[in-house]
Amino acid sequence: MPDMDTARSEHLPQGPVVDADWLADHLDDVVVVDASIMGERGAATGIPGARRFDLDGPLSDQEADIPHTMLGADDFAQRLGELGIGDDAVVVAYDRQGLFSSARAWWMLRAAGVGTPYVLDGGLPAWIASGRPEGPLDDSPEPVAAPRVQLDPRAFTDADDVARRLAEHDGAVADARSAERFAGTAPEPRPRLRAGHMPGAVSLPFSELAPGGHLLPAAELDDLLQQRLGRRGPVAFSCGSGVSACVGALAAVAAGWEDRDLTIYDGSWSEWGRETEDPALRPVVRGS
Repeated sequence: MPDMDTARSEHLPQGPVVDADWLADHLDDVVVVDASIMGERGAATGIPGARRFDLDGPLSDQEADIPHTMLGADDFAQRLGELGIGDDAVVVAYDRQGLFSSARAWWMLRAAGVGTPYVLDGGLPAWIASGRPEGPLDDSPEPVAAPRVQLDPRAFTDADDVARRLAEHDGAVADARSAERFAGTAPEPRPRLRAGHMPGAVSLPFSELAPGGHLLPAAELDDLLQQRLGRRGPVAFSCGSGVSACVGALAAVAAGWEDRDLTIYDGSWSEWGRETEDPALRPVVRGS
């Protein structure tokens, strides 16, 4: 088990991301989780000793009809305990794509008030590029007592609140999908979803915030976010299923926007864009 007292006795990094060098120096002192999803999920190797933070499986609500739905507090606490993540854990999340689904794990831990979470900037590709080897993941981590989970009610929001924000021009709603999906010119990867975006939403593709899987410097993030979202007011981040939206939240925190009332629309386009939704209540527009 990692020595969390050792990790906490040292000065932890400021900001939400760490690099491969820092992680390599502290690998025995932190809990590393592999939060890869979809086609990148299930690999036998990765950062040596990482535990599987399976967002396509038990780390999301499997009874929900929308993918990647946040677990309730009790269920999340149980899953974390099973992964060996306790109250004071220092957790570094990564994914095999670079910087994508790892931000979702970071946001969930942050929302739950558990430990000190980070994201590995550049993910597994950065780890490999730094000359570090891959190794077996830990599929049988030693469990710990379930941590105290107190979900921040502001961390996630729903379709009704997003509709209100749009109607009242209450801050910004940022869509992290690609510009083509936002415009409705590219098909949605999930079936039975309408093409386009919420009227009044702003296109903010996560790939622009983290080109090549690396988060832009804080000053550049601040400039980009201000250009797209304005200088003040709350921000709700959306995407396909609430995963890459968390890259937007990660970027906002890295840019010093923590006082802006940041939230994730958990249902995202998997909910709003459904063909069965009332178009009067959940309208969709096309075009940039």
